[in-house]
Amino acid sequence: MTKRDSLASRTDAELAKLLTETRATLREERFAAAGARPKDTNSPKKLRATVARILTEQGRRHTSAAASVSSDSRPTK
Repeated sequence: MTKRDSLASRTDAELAKLLTETRATLREERFAAAGARPKDTNSPKKLRATVARILTEQGRRHTSAAASVSSDSRPTK
């Protein structure tokens, strides 16, 4: 499981790659669960939480970047 501290230290490209891999793993888990009993029934929940953490970190970065751009572009008096 990926914690927030380790997500904050990753680059945007690494976060995007991790998001893609985690979503693919979640998709595989869903389809595997349809055929047979899964080994770890809590795994999809953990994967969804990881996806949410990644998306939250990406959103936090984009809003802080947008805020710094808008504060830099204010006209001076």
